[in-house]
Amino acid sequence: MHLAGLYSEHNAVPTLSHQMARIYERDLKSHLYAGDLDAGQSYIHQNDMIALFRRCVERRNQLPEDCTILAGEAETLSYSVLQDQLGKLIHGEQSWHTISLPQPVAKVGAWLQLKAEPVVPDAIDHGEQPFIRPFLIELASDHYALDISLANQLLEWQPRHKLSDMLPQMVRQLKKDPIAWYQDNGIRPPDWLKEAEELTDNPETLRKRHESWYRREYSRNLWGPMFNIGLGAWLIGSVPRLNYQSDAQIYSDLISGVLLMIVATLSLSWRLPATRWASAAIGCWVLTAPLWFWTPEPAVYLNSTMIGAMVIAFSVLLRPAPGVSPVAVMTGPDIPPGWSYSPSTWYQRLPIIILAFIGFFISAYMAAYQLGHIDAIWDPFFAGAIAGDGKNGTAEIITSSVSEAWPVPDAGAGALVYLFEILVGLAGSRSRWRTMPWLVILFGFLIVPMGVISITFIIIQPIILNTWCTLCLIAATVMLLQIPFSLDELIATCQFLKRRQQQGQSVLRVFFVGDTDDDDGRRDQDDFADSPKHVIQAVFGGGVRWWCPGLLICTVLGVLLMFSRLLLGVEGAMADAHHLLGALIITISVIALAESGRALRFINLFLALALMICAFVIPASTSITIATLLASALIMAASIPKGPVQSQYGRWSRLVV
Repeated sequence: MHLAGLYSEHNAVPTLSHQMARIYERDLKSHLYAGDLDAGQSYIHQNDMIALFRRCVERRNQLPEDCTILAGEAETLSYSVLQDQLGKLIHGEQSWHTISLPQPVAKVGAWLQLKAEPVVPDAIDHGEQPFIRPFLIELASDHYALDISLANQLLEWQPRHKLSDMLPQMVRQLKKDPIAWYQDNGIRPPDWLKEAEELTDNPETLRKRHESWYRREYSRNLWGPMFNIGLGAWLIGSVPRLNYQSDAQIYSDLISGVLLMIVATLSLSWRLPATRWASAAIGCWVLTAPLWFWTPEPAVYLNSTMIGAMVIAFSVLLRPAPGVSPVAVMTGPDIPPGWSYSPSTWYQRLPIIILAFIGFFISAYMAAYQLGHIDAIWDPFFAGAIAGDGKNGTAEIITSSVSEAWPVPDAGAGALVYLFEILVGLAGSRSRWRTMPWLVILFGFLIVPMGVISITFIIIQPIILNTWCTLCLIAATVMLLQIPFSLDELIATCQFLKRRQQQGQSVLRVFFVGDTDDDDGRRDQDDFADSPKHVIQAVFGGGVRWWCPGLLICTVLGVLLMFSRLLLGVEGAMADAHHLLGALIITISVIALAESGRALRFINLFLALALMICAFVIPASTSITIATLLASALIMAASIPKGPVQSQYGRWSRLVV
C-alpha cells in the first residue's frame, strides 16, 4: 500500500506543515518555489487512513497476493493553488505571490544554507539544519495524482475528506494555539512567538496587531522609497551635469544610481524589509566613494554626500524600523526599570545631533582642503612649524605624514563619522535602548572610541608635529562633549541585555531584533510642547550635570596644562607631560559630568599622581615645578567630591559614587 501525504486538523506531513509555517511567518521563502507551480502532491486525512487500514484488515483474506493499492484523495491541489488558499485563510490575501526559481539557482541556495549552518550562531538558527535540501528541489516539479480505483474496487474505500475543505480547520488550529501547532508538527516556533505566548493569552492577536500597525506605518511613509527612486535618477543625471574627472567615480555613480532605483522600487512592498537595508548600503557607498577615489570636483563630493545621506535616511530612518521583533514593538516600557527617565528620548539625543552637525561642518571643511577643493584653510591662532611652506598650523596638521598615512582623507573620514552620528541619532523611538540595541551600541561606538581617537590625535600634535590645529581642537571638543550625553543610553542597553540573558534569552538575538522588558506603566514625553525654557533644560540636562565645581576645576586645570607651553613658556619633556596629562584630565572630567559616569573622576587621582611624579623626575625651573605640584594637588582635591546626582539608574546607581 502506498499512502499519500498524511494530515489532520492538528498536524500534517512536513512539506505541508512547513509550507503553512512559512506563510504564517511571512518568510521570504514562502514566496519562492523551485519547481512547477502547477505540480502538486496528493494527501490523505488521518481518519481516512485509519478507515482504510480497517478495511484492509477486514478483507485481508479476499485481497490478491500481489497488488499495490494507492491511497489518497482524488483531488490534487497544485502548489500555487495551495499557496493562494493558505494565504487567504491565514492573512486574508486573495493571492499569495509565488516566484518559480530555476532549479540550479535554488540548489545553489539550498547548498549554501546547508554548508553555512555550522557557521551561523546557534542563537540565530538554534543549531537546526534548513528544511529545504537540494534533493527536495529535484522533486519539486513531480506531480503526484493518484489513481485510487483499485482501493475502491477491492476495499470499497473512498476518502471522506478533502484537503481543500479541511484547510480552514487546520488554519483555525494554527491561529488558536500557534505554539501547540508548531510543537505538534515538530517545527521550532519563531522566538517572538514563544515570547508572545509568555506575555499574552493569544499570540495570534499580538501578531495581527503588529502586522496591522506595521502596514499602516509603512503606507504612511511610502514617499521614502519613492524619493529614493528619484535620488537614483538624480545620481545618474549628475554624471553629464557635474563635469566628472574621475572615471571610477563616473562608473560608481552610474551603477549606484541604477541599483538604487531597482532596490528602492522593491522597497515599495512592505513585505521586503531587507531591501531597505540594501538601499541604505548603497547610500553608504555613495557617501564614501568620493573619499576612496579622492574626487577632485567639489560639486561631486557635495552631491554624493547629500544623496548618500538622504538615501540612508529615507531607507531605514522612517517608521516602521525594519527588523525589530513584534514583541519589542508592541510591548515593553519607555523607561528602563529602576531609571528616572528614558535615555533614548529626543531630549537626550538632540545635544549629540547638534554637536555632530558642528563636527561635520568642520571636518567637511578640512576634507575639502585635503581633496584640493580649496586652496587655503582658516586658522586664526597657530602658525606652521615648517618655515617657508606658507602653511598655518591647521594646514600642516591635515597634510602631515600622520594624516596622509590614511588611504582616504582623514578629515573626510571624520566627516563621515559625524554624519553617521546624525543619522543614527535620528533613528529609533524613545524605547530604542531595548528595541534596537545594536543601533545604540553602534551609536556609542561612533562616539566613544572615535572620541578617544580624536583626542589621541590632539595629544600628538605638539609632541610629534610641533604645531596645533584650531579646527582639530574644536572638532575634538565636539566629539568629547558628545560622550557624556551618550553614556546613559549605552548603560541602559547593556543592563537590558544582561537582564534578558539572566532570563534565558539569547543575547545575540536580542541584540539584533530587540525585546520587551519589565513595564511599570511609566512613559517619558519628548513632544517639545512645553515652554522653550523647559525644553532647553530638558535637552541640556537629563543625565548630565554641568554644575559640578570639582569637575569644572579639573577641566580648567587640564586646559592650562595642555597649553602650558603657550601660556607659561614650559618647554621640553615637561611641556609634553603637561600636554598629555592635561588632555587626559580634561577627557575624564568631561565624561564624568554624566551622572552615570561620575565614578570615572577617580581616575583623575592617578593622573594627578603621575603629574606629581613628573614634577620630581623631569628637570624644570622652580616656578614650573611648584606650579605642577600645585596643579596636581588641586586636581586631587577637586576629584574627591561626588557632585550633584539627581537621577536613578537601576542597579547602576550603586556605581554612581
